[in-house]
Amino acid sequence: MQRAIFNNNDKNRENAKGTASFVMAPWRAVARFWESRGLPSKLIILTAIFVLVAEALIFLPSIASYRVTWLQERLTGAQLAALTSDAFPGGQIPSALRAELLRTAQVKAIASRSAGERRLVFPPEGDLSIDYVYYLPPEPETFWQSMSTRIEQAKDAVTTLLSSNRTIRVIGHSGPDNNSLIEIVIPEAPLKAAMIRYGMNILWLSIILSLLTAVVVYLALSRLFVKPLTQITTNMLHFAENPEDQSRIMPDTGRRDEVGVAERELASMQRQLSSLLVQKNRLAQLGMAVSKINHDLRNMLANAQLISDRIVAIPDPTVQRFVPKLIASLDRAIQFCNSSLQFGGVSEAAPRREVMPLRPLVEEIADSQGLPREGSVAFIADIEPALLIDADHEHLFRALSNLIRNAAQAIESIDGKTDGEVRVAAHREGRKVVIDVMDNGAGVPKKARENLFKAFQASTKKGGTGLGLVIAAELVQAHGGTLTLVDSKNGACFRIELPDRAVG
Repeated sequence: MQRAIFNNNDKNRENAKGTASFVMAPWRAVARFWESRGLPSKLIILTAIFVLVAEALIFLPSIASYRVTWLQERLTGAQLAALTSDAFPGGQIPSALRAELLRTAQVKAIASRSAGERRLVFPPEGDLSIDYVYYLPPEPETFWQSMSTRIEQAKDAVTTLLSSNRTIRVIGHSGPDNNSLIEIVIPEAPLKAAMIRYGMNILWLSIILSLLTAVVVYLALSRLFVKPLTQITTNMLHFAENPEDQSRIMPDTGRRDEVGVAERELASMQRQLSSLLVQKNRLAQLGMAVSKINHDLRNMLANAQLISDRIVAIPDPTVQRFVPKLIASLDRAIQFCNSSLQFGGVSEAAPRREVMPLRPLVEEIADSQGLPREGSVAFIADIEPALLIDADHEHLFRALSNLIRNAAQAIESIDGKTDGEVRVAAHREGRKVVIDVMDNGAGVPKKARENLFKAFQASTKKGGTGLGLVIAAELVQAHGGTLTLVDSKNGACFRIELPDRAVG
């Protein structure tokens, strides 16, 4: 028994799912159809829907108003017939005149009510069956009463259009006195026929006006919104085919509204992307050229290293003084040459950190840069001999070399300057070391500040590549540190903040 009940429940659930799927299927089809349409098609569909809704909102009040007017005319004719009957003694109207008045008023019976007394003016001929009674109220006094009345009249109009062969009784006011009423009994078929004729006239006129309105609205919206958006979409697809072709960038149409803003912002992004792609291709070509140069340059440096090894055997004191520095420079150059392609690759090699004194490293860099240069550039290492730093020796050497070289070149770029000074100051703040590389040169131009750490964009001197600061920043960041430009009253000041390795 229980198994049978469970089976029945399963069948009921399956039937319910099937019914729900049947009901939802048309909506899914409509949703898929809507999603597959473009903006012009959606605009046409929405315009048609809105126009039809507007037509319905206009048609019902119009047909309801016409119905009330038609009934008011019948009541007015009935009132005239009632006044005519008052002119005869005893209200007895000759049968011929009575038939003519009823035909003119298009009613079957007329009754009046005044001062609480009801009088049958034109009695019906034979028995009448009243199917429905309509009451036409006086003009409403408030807005809400007016709205309620119009809603009821719209409902009555729909009922009239849907009914067939009814006999109705209509009650209305016959004067300014609300206690004076006039009643008529009429067949509803003439009213329905008149409403249909009026409705068809209104419908055709509304269709014509609606079509004209829809066309104007569609053309206006299409020109203002749909066409520009379509052009933007087409341009994006066209630009995506070849982003490096700057002739495909969105043209400026001169619009000053939101669409114009979107066009200009799209054009700006496309220009930036196109420039970046061109730069990327140039970098790729440069990388290929560097790899070729690197091969030959490494061989040249190896030959120079062999020659320097032979020079070591010369007993001259001056040679013995400078040859170790030459050999160290050649070794470093060969190492840089071997790793020159890493800048265009994934990243620099991970730093091999060690705790070392900072001052000897800075002095070694200054010596390799030929600083101080008598009569032009002085060099000051404002560093305590006991200051230790936790860093990769070669990485820090390269980073500081770039900064010190830039400082010296900034001073020498000023013609006739004889009091140039490069100062390297350092101190410890807790678990980090702060290094400032300062000069009293021309400073960093405002235009260069915007792209200070971007490759090939920050250089301000002729023949420069702008890679020095980029390489220095990358080497410092590999240590978890930062390289920033600090505001200074004279010249430029670059600050390195290098934290110690995390404990544990």
